[in-house]
Amino acid sequence: MMTRMYYLVTVLIVMILGISSRSFAESLPVFVSSHFGDALWAGMIYFGFRFLWVHASLRRALALSLIFCFAIEFSQLYQAGWINDIRSTLLGGLILGKGFLAVDLIRYSAGILISYGADWYVRMKGSDPI
Repeated sequence: MMTRMYYLVTVLIVMILGISSRSFAESLPVFVSSHFGDALWAGMIYFGFRFLWVHASLRRALALSLIFCFAIEFSQLYQAGWINDIRSTLLGGLILGKGFLAVDLIRYSAGILISYGADWYVRMKGSDPI
């Protein structure tokens, strides 16, 4: 149970950091404001999968996160009116994005790999909250 709580708190922290990177973009270095939001969103997805399946392997969360994030990005190539209406809402835009950008695939991959590495490191150090 403690592990699930650990991942929930991690999801919330990463979510707050991601939203903050967008909200305070003008106060951040250009590199950070341009890339960190998407990387943090993908990291949140990784930790969300860890929250849902705490006993699954880290590699499974890694694979599912990449598949999910890439699927969301490629779905942005589809521009029908009904889905664009959903994307125009705050929540819809945060989840589904607005338009396809190939660079987002790199940002997502970086965010997921960094999250995976941090998760692996915490577990290997023996400070896993299980």
